[in-house]
Amino acid sequence: MNMMSNNPELGRSIQAGNIATNCHDLGTGDPVVLIHGSGPGVTAWANWRLLMPELARERRVIAPDMVGFGYTERPDGITYGKDVWVRQLLDLLDTLDLPQVDLVGNSFGGSIALAFAIAYPHRVRRLVLMGSVGVPFDITPGLDAVWGYTPSLDNMRGLLDVFAHSRELVTDELAELRYQASIRPGFQESFSAMFPAPRQAGVDALTSPEADIRALQHETLIIHGRDDQVIPLQNSLTLLDWLTHAQLHVFGECGHWAQIEHAERFRRLVSDFLAE
Repeated sequence: MNMMSNNPELGRSIQAGNIATNCHDLGTGDPVVLIHGSGPGVTAWANWRLLMPELARERRVIAPDMVGFGYTERPDGITYGKDVWVRQLLDLLDTLDLPQVDLVGNSFGGSIALAFAIAYPHRVRRLVLMGSVGVPFDITPGLDAVWGYTPSLDNMRGLLDVFAHSRELVTDELAELRYQASIRPGFQESFSAMFPAPRQAGVDALTSPEADIRALQHETLIIHGRDDQVIPLQNSLTLLDWLTHAQLHVFGECGHWAQIEHAERFRRLVSDFLAE
């Protein structure tokens, strides 16, 4: 029996260019694409599991594992970078025959959503950017620790303390789950290759030019946790300044996981914004 068959992190495999992409595709209606962050062992499902079923009541929800993460194929010799991820997203939308989508990007995913909207503005209707990378900032000790993770249960416990504001979320059970996720075959190898030290270079490589961001005309909802130790709140204030049609919502008592720490409020915010 295939033990993976009951794994909720597995969606369906969709060919995005030359990359067989593990993708969750649920619900019907106007399409919204969710792009996950870049933590160790992350998958689209781990990132968006609380949001997907709720959003899928009114929308078609598409959540891929970006290449190098999760259960998406890792082609031999691939060099990870912003252009590769933007291309994967374009190829995915082309395969699914989706001329225009709403994009929700979390952290690393926010930088990909921004870069995609800059490159293909007509393919995006609205943007949601949550704890987003994509503007210049000095790497935080928190992000340096996330990208520099080496697998151990203690290290994962420490990371979860960095990610979440509340100790209630950061249980030993969750630490064990995320640790086990981080040591699946192939996961740590691609992860450790993605953002090598000095990791400021990884931040810089995900940044989009200020003039390009200022030129975007999309309605944009920016969301951030006030107490985020991974991505500074200043990033979202910068985005609010640069994006013409933007609004910002800041959650107090919230770290880097707004979609988990304030799941229901987050869902309502995003649903209401996308319904306009």
